[in-house]
Amino acid sequence: MDYAEARFNMVENQVRTNRVTGPLIIEAMSDLPREAFVQKSQQGIAYIDQDIEVAPGRFIMEPMILARLLQAAEVLESDVVLDIGCGTGYASAVLSRIANTVVALECDPTLAAQATETLNSLEIDTVAIVEGPLQEGSPKQAPYDVVFVGGAVSDVPKSIAGQLAEGGRLVAVTHTKSVGTGTLITNHRGVLSRRELFDAATPFLPGFEPAPAFVF
Repeated sequence: MDYAEARFNMVENQVRTNRVTGPLIIEAMSDLPREAFVQKSQQGIAYIDQDIEVAPGRFIMEPMILARLLQAAEVLESDVVLDIGCGTGYASAVLSRIANTVVALECDPTLAAQATETLNSLEIDTVAIVEGPLQEGSPKQAPYDVVFVGGAVSDVPKSIAGQLAEGGRLVAVTHTKSVGTGTLITNHRGVLSRRELFDAATPFLPGFEPAPAFVF
């Protein structure tokens, strides 16, 4: 399979056609080998326009959704970014081409080890893999200019939103309605503002599902 051609087609047909114009996002996604972040048996579908399951209940986010969220976050070259639920590390790798530093939080030791190995093989040294509960964020390295959540959430925990720096931006797919929505949360003087951006059928990140409804 010609992965370079597949990357080109992904960017041209999935990313650019969905109003993603950020040059650093396009350059990163055009260059990074997405196939390196999935199992060998999945490399033939590494560039499809769907979420790819890399472990039970864990997915690499659909390229278009990832690109639109990162564009909404307006990541700067000086930014420190928290990637919650980094999985095999693809989003962290993309962010490493845009931001100054990425703290990649992962609760699954196997996925964390895989992400570390892949990022090292690509000589990406601005991503720090941190193991710990996803719902708590990574307060030790806070505050963050940008927080990226690598899966859908029923809502963003206050403990994570509280790790945003002044002027910080958090992007996630939220499921406050029946349909997932790409969402931007910004912090200005301690006041959080929320803006819904686009529909997204992203799977839930484990631990961030809605609480079971009470049944009479």
